[in-house]
Amino acid sequence: MANSYAHPEVLVDTEWVSRHRSDPNTRLVEVDVDTQAYKEAHIPNAVGWNWQTQLSDQVRRDLVSKKDLEQLLGNSGIDNNTSVILYGDNNNWFAAWAFWQLKIYGHRDVRIMNGGRKKWIKEGREVTTEIPAISKKMYTATDPDQSLRAYVNEISSTTANPISLVDVRSADEYSGKVLAPPGLPETCQRGGHVPGAYNIPWGKNVNEDGTFRSFEDLRTLYEPLGITSNKNIVAYCRIGERSSLTWFVLKYLLGYANVKNYDGSWTEWGNLVNAPVAQGGQP
Repeated sequence: MANSYAHPEVLVDTEWVSRHRSDPNTRLVEVDVDTQAYKEAHIPNAVGWNWQTQLSDQVRRDLVSKKDLEQLLGNSGIDNNTSVILYGDNNNWFAAWAFWQLKIYGHRDVRIMNGGRKKWIKEGREVTTEIPAISKKMYTATDPDQSLRAYVNEISSTTANPISLVDVRSADEYSGKVLAPPGLPETCQRGGHVPGAYNIPWGKNVNEDGTFRSFEDLRTLYEPLGITSNKNIVAYCRIGERSSLTWFVLKYLLGYANVKNYDGSWTEWGNLVNAPVAQGGQP
């Protein structure tokens, strides 16, 4: 893991997890796109969170509520002093989404296992189907930190409050050729992107083995397009999960001070009446 990241403390490697997964003040959590993956095999002592039912409001389109998050963490054996180590499939898409939500609610020590589920399995490390026995704890969340989250009104008023937009979807989604990746149900009425947004697909942040690219590689990816540390940056995708990984990279690995995740993303913008839509390539 590169020591040149702005906040290297938010990453742990697979060897660290192998040595510390049973530490009494550490809780390993798997969050997958494929919600069945945890049941098929997971790292011993890891608990599994279902992003569809446990990390989102079941009535409104919103993040998990403060009360429900407190219950989820407490039931997972996590209190305010627990080190939470997140990992998952698809190069940590939803691990990053969970990281973002935990930071919104003020958890201090949250880290991501670099390389995720893919790297752990490729290295031939131990997996199990056994669900760990958990001693419940009490958890108290803070009120949500809105500085980490962008809403549609901020995107609509970019002339009054200039921001740099990063669309992290695939080139075909960005151009308007497709509305959503194959097999994913949340969609929109119109294809394209928010006018002025730059397309930097989330997958460019990671190496073939699922680990994050080096600080220099990441800086070279963003800075030529004007996505720099002195700007107000907002990342978005389709429902906010892929863009949370880009948010994590910009805020914690590159150290940008002002970065938000717009989790309404294209399924909100692409359904807004009279919202401007651009199609084609980069602005």
